[in-house]
Amino acid sequence: MKYVIGVDLGTSAVKVLLMNQQGKVCDEISKSYPLIQVQPGFNEQDPKGWVDKTTEALSELVRKFDGDTNDIEGISFSGQMHGLVLLDQEGNVLRNAILWNDTRTTEQCRQIYECIGEKRLLEITKNQALEGFTLPKLLWVKQYEPEIYHQADVFLLPKDYVRYAMTGKIHSEYSDAAGTLLMDVAKKQWSGEMCELVGVDVTLCPPLVESSECVGEITADFSVQTGLAKKTKVFAGGADNACGAIGSGILSEGKTLCSIGTSGVVLSYEEKNDRDFGGKVHYFNHGEENTFYTMGVTLSAGHSLSWFKDTFASGEEFDTVLKGVANVPIGANGLLFTPYISGERTPYPDATIRGSFIGMDSSHKRIDFARAVLEGITFSLNESIDIFRKNGKLIDTVISIGGGAKNETWLQMQADVFNATIVKLSSEQGPAVGAAMLAAYGSGWYDSLQACAEVFISEEKSYKPITANVEKYALLFDVYKKVYNQTKELNEELKIFRNH
Repeated sequence: MKYVIGVDLGTSAVKVLLMNQQGKVCDEISKSYPLIQVQPGFNEQDPKGWVDKTTEALSELVRKFDGDTNDIEGISFSGQMHGLVLLDQEGNVLRNAILWNDTRTTEQCRQIYECIGEKRLLEITKNQALEGFTLPKLLWVKQYEPEIYHQADVFLLPKDYVRYAMTGKIHSEYSDAAGTLLMDVAKKQWSGEMCELVGVDVTLCPPLVESSECVGEITADFSVQTGLAKKTKVFAGGADNACGAIGSGILSEGKTLCSIGTSGVVLSYEEKNDRDFGGKVHYFNHGEENTFYTMGVTLSAGHSLSWFKDTFASGEEFDTVLKGVANVPIGANGLLFTPYISGERTPYPDATIRGSFIGMDSSHKRIDFARAVLEGITFSLNESIDIFRKNGKLIDTVISIGGGAKNETWLQMQADVFNATIVKLSSEQGPAVGAAMLAAYGSGWYDSLQACAEVFISEEKSYKPITANVEKYALLFDVYKKVYNQTKELNEELKIFRNH
C-alpha cells in the first residue's frame, strides 16, 4: 500500500494527515502554536514555530506508522493565505510573519488605490485592496521598517516557507499567489505593472509553479528529523481555500462549497478567467490546473457562535447551547442578528461595522438568540450566493463543511436560506485532504484530480429546501439586507467609544 501526507498549516495549528491509495485517513496529528499580538490589530507568528511544530507532527506520525516509510511517496500542503514572510539572501527570516487577519494596513490599501485606481487593480488582480492581502503588508514594512525591507531578497507565503524549510527550494504556486495582489490572475504570472506602480521590485516575488508540481525531495537533515525517507517527494500544494475546495470535490462547473469555520466561505468553481463580479467577491486561481474559483467571505461565521456561547453560556458545550433550537420558529420570534462582530468582508468590505441584535423584547429566551445567531450567519453567507446568482451562476447544490455541517437544524436552515440542496460529506477533513489529493495526483496515482476525488470523497446525506421555509426566509433575508445600511452611520459614531 502506498501513502501520501497532507499538511494543513492553519492559523492556530498545523494538522498532518496520512492517507492511503484507497482514500482512507490512516492517521492525523495536530500541533498548535501561538498568535503574537503586539498591539490591537497586529497579528503575527514566528515562522520557525510553524516549521518546528510541523516537524514534530510529522515525526510523531512516522513513529506511529507501522509500515515502510519508503511507501510514503509524497507530501503536499495547504496553507493560511496572504501571510508575509520575508527572507534575506541567506534564507534567514527577517521578522515575524504578518498574518491574513492583521488589520494594520488600511493606509497602504489607500495608497494602492491612489497608485493604480480601482478599475485597473480589478483588471489585473481581480480583487480589491483589503487589509488581509500580502501587498499592503509588504508596503507597510517598506514604509515603517525600511531597514528590514531593504534586506529582503524574497517574500514567501506561510506554507511556502515551511516547504522551503523541508526542501531548501523557494517557490510559490498560483492559488496562494493570487491572494497577494501582485499577480495577474488571468495570465498566471507576477504583474510587472503592479510591481512598478507600487514600487516593489519584482525580483522579491518567488518563482511560480502548479499546485501539483513536484518541487523536489526533502533534505537529508529533514529526513533525519522526521524519519521520512529521503526520496519523499514534495509537491507545491495550495491555498487553504483552494485545498478545501479540492478536498470537498469542488472540481467542476456548478459545484459550490460552504465552509463555516472561524470565518465563513462560500466558494464556487470557475472554468474561465473572464467572469466579472466587479470586485464584490474574491477571484482566485484554483489548485486544479488552469481553473479558478470565486469566493465570498463572512468574517465572523463560527466566531459569532463561539462568541455567543462564551459570552452567554460560558462552560457549556455547543450541543447544550443549541438544544431545542429546532423548535424555535423561523425568524427566532422576531429576533434578527447580523454577524459583523469583527467587521465584514462580503459584500461590505467594512472594518468599522459591528453586529446587531434587532427586535429584542422581554419574551425572548436564550434559545431564541441562539437561533437568531445561526440565521444571521447563514444570511451573511447567502449574500455571497445572491451575488453569484445575480451574475448568472447556477447554484443548486452546495457542499457544507465545518461547524455548519455538525448540526442537523443548521444544515436544513442552509438548504432553506440558500434554496439549494445541501450535501454533508461522510468524512470531512477539508484542506488537509485537498493537500493529500494534490500529492496523490502529483505522484501519478490518478490521471486527474476529479478521478482522485471519486476515491477520496463520498457523500453521507443531503438536505432539500422546504418550499414554505424558503418563502419565509426570503422575506426575512430582505429585512436582513437593510440592517447594514441602517446601522453603518451609527457604528461609525460609536467607534470613538471602543477600547480597541
